Amino acid sequence: MKIMAQWSVVALAAFAAAGAHADASYPNKPVTIVVPFTAGGPTDRVARDLAESLRKPLGNNVTIVIDNADGAGSTIGMAKAARAKPDGYTLLLNHIGVATAPILYRKLSFDVMKDFEYLGIINDVPMTLIGKPTLAPNNYKELAAFINKEKDKVNLANAGIGSASHLCGLLLQSTLKVPMTPVPYKGAAPAIADLMGNQVDVLCDQTTNTTGQIEGKKVKAYAVTTSKRLTTPSLKDLPTLQEEGLKGFEVTIWHGLYAPKGTPADILKKVNDALKVALKDPEFIKKSEGLSAVVANDNRVTPEGHKAFVQAEIAKWTPVIKAAGTFAE
Repeated sequence: MKIMAQWSVVALAAFAAAGAHADASYPNKPVTIVVPFTAGGPTDRVARDLAESLRKPLGNNVTIVIDNADGAGSTIGMAKAARAKPDGYTLLLNHIGVATAPILYRKLSFDVMKDFEYLGIINDVPMTLIGKPTLAPNNYKELAAFINKEKDKVNLANAGIGSASHLCGLLLQSTLKVPMTPVPYKGAAPAIADLMGNQVDVLCDQTTNTTGQIEGKKVKAYAVTTSKRLTTPSLKDLPTLQEEGLKGFEVTIWHGLYAPKGTPADILKKVNDALKVALKDPEFIKKSEGLSAVVANDNRVTPEGHKAFVQAEIAKWTPVIKAAGTFAE
């Protein structure tokens, strides 16, 4: 009986050890990337482009499936990914919402710092400050004077609570110390459509959504939100908001890759190694440049750097969102 008991302990220990490591053949079935936004949007495009560049370095030319679990400012998709089996076959690709959801939403079924494994930042997408075609100001200085004069008479569009445009608008109002009237929409497309139709005054949104409208002169463009001017031909002459006197104003919509907490370490390493290769793929870089996005190539592509960056972003956005006093349920 003693020998049997000892054997049982050894067998259980071996079984537990095996469970802590990945199958050497990983991946041997399709990998799903949960995208917490609708198909065709900017985050979905990043995910699909990345998926193509991940297939070869991840191994076995694996099939990668995109699961668009949209809604509630990306929190539905995040919750789905957090609940998934931690075996490397479900990943999450999300944007800045990972850092702002804990502040915007009072009740979440997950903890962004505890329920995910961090795999690396993918890119940074700049934003542009644009206005309706008939808006009187022709440059940022004139726009700032107009906003200071009209204050809450100025309609500031956004794509919904937690969206990139909503966050940029909050920071703009906080920095200018001038309240404008927010006009939320269910997505960027209707917000931009109403801006072009002169139904709202101002919008701050991603270059992935605005570059074409700026090139077509369907909106007025005033500035970019990056620390340096952009190189995209149609945007290169736009000043940065820092140049225009808004000290420290910088907003980029970054995207990162995650796995459920508890995913085996060797699988995490394999995915992170594949991600680093994918981020150097000339085809992925070319597609990213087409979206005016800058592919990450710094310490944030490491799990440690990625997690530290998100912690810093949470610290940055917490006072801005709390000062605005607008929260989601």
